[in-house]
Amino acid sequence: MKITESIKYIGVNDHKIDLFEGQYTVPNGMAYNSYVILDEKIAVMDTVDANFTHEWLDNLQSALDGKKPDYLIIQHMEPDHSANIVAFLAAYPDAVLVANEKTFAMMEGFYGADVGSKRLVVENGRTLSLGKHELTFVFAPMVHWPEVMVTFDSYDKVLFSADGFGKFGALDIDEDWACEARRYYFGIVGKYGAQVQALLKKAAALDIKIICPLHGPVLSENLDYYIGLYNTWSSYGVESEGIMIAYTSVYGNTKKAVELLAEKLRLKGCPKVVVCDLAREDMAEAVEDAFRYGKLVLATTTYNAEIFPFMKHFIDDLVERNYQNRTIGFIENGSWAPLAAKIMKGMFEKSKNITFLDTTVRIKSAVKSENEEELERMSEELCKDYLAMSDKTANKKDTTALFKIGYGLYVVTSNDGKKDNGLIVNTVSQVTDSPNRIAVTINKRNYSHHIIEQTGKMNVNCLSVDAPFAVFEKFGFASGRNVDKFADSETLLRSDNGLVFLPKFINAFMSLEVEQYVDLDTHGMFICKVTEARVISDKETMTYTYYQNNVKPKPDTEGKKGFVCKVCGYVYEGETLPDDFICPLCKHGAADFEPIQ
Repeated sequence: MKITESIKYIGVNDHKIDLFEGQYTVPNGMAYNSYVILDEKIAVMDTVDANFTHEWLDNLQSALDGKKPDYLIIQHMEPDHSANIVAFLAAYPDAVLVANEKTFAMMEGFYGADVGSKRLVVENGRTLSLGKHELTFVFAPMVHWPEVMVTFDSYDKVLFSADGFGKFGALDIDEDWACEARRYYFGIVGKYGAQVQALLKKAAALDIKIICPLHGPVLSENLDYYIGLYNTWSSYGVESEGIMIAYTSVYGNTKKAVELLAEKLRLKGCPKVVVCDLAREDMAEAVEDAFRYGKLVLATTTYNAEIFPFMKHFIDDLVERNYQNRTIGFIENGSWAPLAAKIMKGMFEKSKNITFLDTTVRIKSAVKSENEEELERMSEELCKDYLAMSDKTANKKDTTALFKIGYGLYVVTSNDGKKDNGLIVNTVSQVTDSPNRIAVTINKRNYSHHIIEQTGKMNVNCLSVDAPFAVFEKFGFASGRNVDKFADSETLLRSDNGLVFLPKFINAFMSLEVEQYVDLDTHGMFICKVTEARVISDKETMTYTYYQNNVKPKPDTEGKKGFVCKVCGYVYEGETLPDDFICPLCKHGAADFEPIQ
C-alpha cells in the first residue's frame, strides 16, 4: 500500500487471533502496522507480531526494492509491534536502532542486553533528517505505556501515532471505524485520558494531513472527525445523547424493571436507550457504551451480601478507567436484605464529577406498584432535559431559568441569515424583574455583535459545569465570519425564535429580543426582553473561576521560559513576546499572555 510517494505500508493482517491482549474479542482480526520511509536515508517504522516474521520481512524487502534500511524506529515496545527487532537486525545488521532511553531499557528486558550495538537515543523534540523527510519525535508517556513516542514527518505531514487512533480489526475487513476504535480506546487507553489530552495539545500545533497508527486504517480524510472523537473520549466527555441501562438478573424480576424503565425513557423523548445484559454481552462493548453516553442506570441483585459478580466486574472496569462526568441511577433487588444500591454507589466514591439520581428503585423480590411509581420518578429525573428540549413537552415560560444567571460563562447563539453562529461570553446579567430584562455585553470586534445588531435577537445558553474545553475551543477560538461553528452538528435544536440552542452542556437557555442598545466604546450592551426560557437540567452553572481551575488545560511550563496564554494555556517560548503575536490555538493577542512564573 502506498501512503505517499515515498512512504509505503508494510504491515500484516492477523485473522488467527481470537483474543487481543488476552481479553478483547476480535472477530475481525487485527492489523499490525509498519511503514517504511524511502529517502536518501531509509527508515522503517516499527515491526509486527512474532507470528508474521517472514510475511513482514517479505513486505519490507519488496518495498525496499534492493535497497537497505538505515534506521529502525521503535515507537512502542509492546510485543505486537517490537517482536521482530531481532529478526530485522539479523537481516539488516548495519541498521541503527532509533528509540528513547525507556524503550532501550525495555528492549533489553524483552530481548537481552546485546540487541543492536548501533543505537541512536533520542530525546523529546529531537529531529532526525532522512533527506527531504525531517522526523520529529514527540514523547507520549502512558499512551498507553511509559516509553511511547510518536513521530511527525514534516515533509509529507504524516503523524506516526503509535497506538493512538488505533482500532480492532484487520485492514481487509470493511467496517465502521468509530465502533471498534471506541472499544479499543476505552479498553486499552481509557485510563490515561490526561496523557492523551497532553498529546492532542502537542498535535494541535502540527500541520497533520495523514495519521498512520500501529493498528487500524491509515487516516487521510476528515481528520477533524477522528481527532474530535479522541478529544471527547480523552476528556471523558459525552459523545452521544442517550441513556445506558446495564443489568444482571437471576429470575427475571430485575430484568422486568429494566424493561419498564427503558420503555418509559423512550416515551419521554430519550434519543437512545441502550440496554445491556452484563451476563451475556461482551464486557468491553458494555464499557464502551457506558463511556459513550452521559447517563447510566445500574440494576442488579444483592448477592452473597455483595452484588452480582458481572455487575461488580463492570463497575470495577469503569472505575479503573477513570469513569467521570456522568449521571448514575440505581435499581436494586433483594428479597430480605437489599444492599446493592449502597454497595454500587460506594464503588464510585473516588470517581470525579458523578451525579447520583435522587430516585433509587428498591425491589423486594418482584416488581410491585410502588416500584412502578419509583421507575416513573426515575424516568422523569433522567429525562428532564429531554422533555425541556422538546417543543411538545417543554415549559417555555419557566422563569426560574433566570436563576441560572451568575458570573458564569455562556454561549450566545445567533444567525446571520445564512448560517448559525455562537460566541462565548461572560457578561450576562438580569437588569429588571418586572418585566424580565437581560443585559448582554459583547465586544464590537466579534461577528456576533454585528449579527445581533442587525437582527435584534439572540439565545443565551447557560453553560453547566460538565462543559468540556472543546466547547470553549469551538465557540471561543474562531470567528463565525470565517467558520461555520455548527457544521459538524448532526441535529440542530431551535427555539421559537428560530435560533439554535445547544443540545448538551447547558442547564438553561433564554431567547432574547433586543429592546435597547448602549454604546460602550469597545463593547455594545444589548438590553433585551425574554421571549422564551427553558430550564434543561439542575447542574450548576459554569463560572469563570470553575473554568480556570477545572476545565482549561494546565499549561506545561515546567523548565520553560516565555509566556503563557491566559485563555487556552498555549506556551510561547522566548525572551520577548512580539506585540502583534496571535495565539495559534485560541487566536487571542499578546495582551492575553502572561510571563511564565
